[in-house]
Amino acid sequence: MPSDAPDIPEASRTAVAVDELPAIRRRINAVLIAGQILGGLGVATGIALATVLAHEVSGTEALAGLAPTATVAGTALLSVPLAALMTARGRRPGLVLAYLIGALGAGVVVVAAVLDHFPLLLVGMAGFGAASSANLQARFAAADLAEPERRGRAISTVVWATTIGAVLGPNIASPAGRSMSGLGIPPAAGPFLWAAGVFLVSAVLVLVLLRPDPLLTARAMSPADRSPEGRSLKAGLLAVRESPMARLALVTVAVSHTAMVSIMSMTPVALGHHGAGIELIGLVISVHIAGMYAFSPVMGRLADRVGRLAVIGLAAGLLCAAAVLAGTAGGNHGQTAAGLFLLGLGWSAGLVSGSTLLTESVPQPTRAAVQGLSDLAMNTAAGVGGAAAGLVVAQAGYGWLNAAGVVLLLPMAGLAVRRAVAPA
Repeated sequence: MPSDAPDIPEASRTAVAVDELPAIRRRINAVLIAGQILGGLGVATGIALATVLAHEVSGTEALAGLAPTATVAGTALLSVPLAALMTARGRRPGLVLAYLIGALGAGVVVVAAVLDHFPLLLVGMAGFGAASSANLQARFAAADLAEPERRGRAISTVVWATTIGAVLGPNIASPAGRSMSGLGIPPAAGPFLWAAGVFLVSAVLVLVLLRPDPLLTARAMSPADRSPEGRSLKAGLLAVRESPMARLALVTVAVSHTAMVSIMSMTPVALGHHGAGIELIGLVISVHIAGMYAFSPVMGRLADRVGRLAVIGLAAGLLCAAAVLAGTAGGNHGQTAAGLFLLGLGWSAGLVSGSTLLTESVPQPTRAAVQGLSDLAMNTAAGVGGAAAGLVVAQAGYGWLNAAGVVLLLPMAGLAVRRAVAPA
């Protein structure tokens, strides 16, 4: 099996033999899945007590919500430079750097907690968000060498792998915090030290085993795509502007993520207002996370078998149904849980189908840049939506927040229908 060589000119690299591709795909997918499990574990372990730590350091609940907001902001802001690096040098350097920045950010969070320095804490949380950027970009790496008819399944498998870390992380956060108490580290900051170690392991795993680089290999196999021309972020923006399908895909990913984050973030508050305890709130959120990740392979298979546009329509339908169920539940906690489960399913359908459609709707040289722009758009929109959600609930109520979510989804559904009936 030939290995890629990032230290030699790209023009001198040769395409791999066709009969070697199945083994290369299996190896790359295995490495991406392992990295996704570790990365998801690190993110979930750290973020589980982020608001608690922010409350302790700032001394006020009013500023506690800035910790996850800083993480989302960091994920969004770092997605573009990381995409630029991947565009120029391949997936491996970008993923490794993202995990290293995430580890550094987690370390800064620990230092800030020890020093009781809130602004430094926010800086660390922003750096911590780079690990989320790595987890998001891994789904695109899985599609680089996938057969066109299996791209949806390739992306969804990597998304599914996040389930393991997302479930385990919050459960080990408390023991991880207590294990660091002997070092003089506040218990709420201990999980971030663990997360830093996990991110470092992820970086080493990707650096050593993600060979050959999937993006560089895909380029080498297509002589028409070997030219470095057209790989800039500007070229990526132009590619999206010129492709109606790419625009729909970008809207799908951003809107699905925004609707999910906005409704999910305020559901614990709504449940609390209707008498739900911490245990019940945790159960509802766990059901929601299961909907997000556990069924992503189903969404990938559907996207490959019935088409990307059909699954985008399914995403819009599921998210609208979720908003109606959750928004009208009142004190019916079972109905709220059902709504949050559908919210997770709808997000999964939108992310997998939108990511797949985006990948195949732009020329290969611009894909990494466009994919970075996609993550920038989805995280920026979700950050704004999450911040606005609190204002909507405070002024109008949880039901109106869900109604706003339905309104947000209608243009996405309309675009999908328009593209489906448009002449080929």
